[in-house]
Amino acid sequence: MTAARRGRGAGRSRRAPARRGGARGGGKRPRGRTATADGQALRRRAALVLRRLRAEYPDARCALDHQNAYQLLVATILSAQCTDARVNQVTPAFFARYPDPFALAAARPAEVEELIRSTGFYRNKTRSLIGMAQALVAEHGGEVPRTMAALEGLPGVGRKTANVVLGNAFGINEGIVVDTHVTRLARRLGLTKHTDAAKIERDLMPLFPQDEWALVAHLLIFHGRRVCLARRPRCEACVLNDICPSSLV
Repeated sequence: MTAARRGRGAGRSRRAPARRGGARGGGKRPRGRTATADGQALRRRAALVLRRLRAEYPDARCALDHQNAYQLLVATILSAQCTDARVNQVTPAFFARYPDPFALAAARPAEVEELIRSTGFYRNKTRSLIGMAQALVAEHGGEVPRTMAALEGLPGVGRKTANVVLGNAFGINEGIVVDTHVTRLARRLGLTKHTDAAKIERDLMPLFPQDEWALVAHLLIFHGRRVCLARRPRCEACVLNDICPSSLV
């Protein structure tokens, strides 16, 4: 009995410091303060990124040539796995042939394929383009809708494409376009640790004012194409090198 009491007493003695000293409770507060401080530092960095890139690229805009929402929607679908420059070479003839959703909805696939062949994946893109146009005619009276849900309901249109159209054709900042350049820069700048576009977008949105979301994507894309290159980033010429965790300078 005596040994058993000593065993139980020893067990209580070993557990007591954790309860009395508040080590566990005290440990949570520093972690909370650290998380808050990290969040504040991240928002400050994001603000500097926006301010400096805005000054560096006052001409930042959508690189896809377009005159209306329909043209931008078509161009964005064509831009998948293709450069904007190539798309801009293809779209003048495309829009001359199919100036609106009604014309495209009635198009012959072989004719569309021939016009867009140089953009790559032309068969899949043809199905998406004609299907998108037919949906616009049947469900929206030939007008490009102005909501994320309606746009994502169109064939060939995902969140990225919908963000491009909403932000640039309608001035609606529903989210942030996340392409390969935005993904690369957001990770290098320490604004996200994710590689999934949806998770990156969720990380970026709280860091920037909502009315700047479309511009944020343009600025990151401009910088990614001109300075923060995929293989050999030009850190020595980067206006963000002093605040970038990945800087080689």
